[in-house]
Amino acid sequence: MKKKSTSQSAFFNVRVLIGLFVVLTGVFLALIGFGTFSGLTANSVQAQQTHKIINVAGLPPGFDCAQISALGIDRQENLRAGAIMIACGESEGGSAFSYGAFSRLYQQVTGPLTFGGTDVDLISPQTDAGTHITQSETMSAANPDNPNQIVVAYNDSRSFATSNNISGASVSTDGGTTFVRLTASTGRSPFDNTFGDPVVMYNRESGEWFTVWIDVACGSFGLGGYKTTTPSDPNSWTHFCVHSGSSDDRESGAVDNNPASSHYGNMYVSWNDFAVGGNLKVRFSSDHGVTWTERQLAPASPFIRDVQATVDLTNGDVYVAGMDEGGGGFPHNDTNHMYRSTDGGNTWVHTFIGNPFPGPGLTTCASNSYFACMFTGPSYWRHEGWGQPAANNGIVHLVYAQDGAGADPGDVFYIRSTDKGVTFGAPFKLNTDATTRPQWQPNISAADDNSLLAVWYDARESTSCSKGNPAVPCYRMWARNSTDGGATWGADMEFSDIVTPLPGQPDPNIVTEYVGDYDYSYHVLNAHLHTWVDGRVPISGASQQDPFFDQEGGGGGGGIPCGDLVSFQARCKHTVHGDRLQARVILTDTSHSGEQVTITVDGNPNSVTISGNTATLQIPNEPLGQHTVELTDPAGCFPPSTPTCN
Repeated sequence: MKKKSTSQSAFFNVRVLIGLFVVLTGVFLALIGFGTFSGLTANSVQAQQTHKIINVAGLPPGFDCAQISALGIDRQENLRAGAIMIACGESEGGSAFSYGAFSRLYQQVTGPLTFGGTDVDLISPQTDAGTHITQSETMSAANPDNPNQIVVAYNDSRSFATSNNISGASVSTDGGTTFVRLTASTGRSPFDNTFGDPVVMYNRESGEWFTVWIDVACGSFGLGGYKTTTPSDPNSWTHFCVHSGSSDDRESGAVDNNPASSHYGNMYVSWNDFAVGGNLKVRFSSDHGVTWTERQLAPASPFIRDVQATVDLTNGDVYVAGMDEGGGGFPHNDTNHMYRSTDGGNTWVHTFIGNPFPGPGLTTCASNSYFACMFTGPSYWRHEGWGQPAANNGIVHLVYAQDGAGADPGDVFYIRSTDKGVTFGAPFKLNTDATTRPQWQPNISAADDNSLLAVWYDARESTSCSKGNPAVPCYRMWARNSTDGGATWGADMEFSDIVTPLPGQPDPNIVTEYVGDYDYSYHVLNAHLHTWVDGRVPISGASQQDPFFDQEGGGGGGGIPCGDLVSFQARCKHTVHGDRLQARVILTDTSHSGEQVTITVDGNPNSVTISGNTATLQIPNEPLGQHTVELTDPAGCFPPSTPTCN
């Protein structure tokens, strides 16, 4: 069946610090170790005047609940922090429930005006049961030298009750058509002693995969992860540390994969360090993760949340987006910030402070009044407006969510900088619906061909949502694209295939309002890779959090519906100068002219532009023998062809 992800803002990492006060020491480290996860509310903080010592299985003993506010546990997003809040009685954990028999009312896309192809479930096979079945909060990456190899990392609570392992990943070797969930011989993911907050990167220079998580093996609650022991093989991993800390939270990461960049191969990890009040920090490595150098981007006050990091695809500049959440609570104002390094992470400039805007949401999260929630009855889906940056050729992009007009709890916006993040233009609203239904938690990818794809959660097609009820459709992923680096945008259209129910959260060790804090999209060549949390697959009669994947071709096209394709042909033509392998895509009309499809020959992808209603790939002097030729964008329309060059 399904498992559910664990990525709120309260990971468990509590270690006893010895130094200042003997009593506060044990409590302090324990709290710090727990991390930064779900909702510590301002009210809950004030309520913690009485010392309550807790002992939670899997956590260091003797944590003093009176230290929640002092340690910033209420502002942290990791799952360990959330577990502390639950154990201290300041937050409510998830609970299992069932709606029994139901008829699925999912709305299916049938028209051609959609992005993407067929949605793919990342949990394969689906064998989860019980309450530890939460998977959400995703980050995607791909191998640019083998685009068929895609890895998606996410929070995964399947082992939450028995081990320090709340992290997971799924791997595709066929360009995203299918995924297999990584499972070690222990039955868990291979990322032991980690508490989620996923980062996944492929370092092109070293040919290695890297994951980064909240990690109890790096200090009491620092940043660490696993890299592949066999280059380019995302099935065998060895442990490493980025930062030995005691209270790290919400890390993000990026890598410079441009061989022409002077910082080619550099990796960057940013995060909030609550051991020093929540400072925004970054570490960079120029030796493939062997050593890491630290820089501080912002002090603890005002608190600037780490949003995400990104590297310019063309020049190697690195950016970290941050957000001032206005002290939390609801309603509240948010402010976007941007930080930039042009010398491989050694020095940084705080380039941009935006204008305050009202944060999204409908209510204060009941379990933690610091955070806002997108739904009521009960309060659900913690979200402060966080989005994602992207950059290409000196143009910087940022998407985020803010409160809508009137009764609208959220809209998604895009801002663009043409001077490397120093100034941004006026915010542009990406969703064009006329409803007061919410749009929230956007992400954006920039591809090599200067195309952009922004994707977000969108409830415009429903009138109400019911937590965990499989019979009540709630939201679909919607998207909008640009083919000119954000100067102009096409129409917003459906991205995922159905209107999914609002998934529940049954894991008692995870804050009940958690549904993942971010989704980080990626690109490979000209294709845009996006993942999200879906509720279409029920377990025990209830919708659960489950990660799904889909992709869209760059250049405004590539994600062509199968109904628009007439045929895909591959053959070997004999010529005077030798054999020539030819593949041709034929469409019904010229509406996709100028867009791109991907034709893969013997595992090597080739981006081909559609001219009129055809796209033709010709490879001269192809070696003799049989070759595998397939149309990989969109996937699933035609089976691979195997022409033989005699």
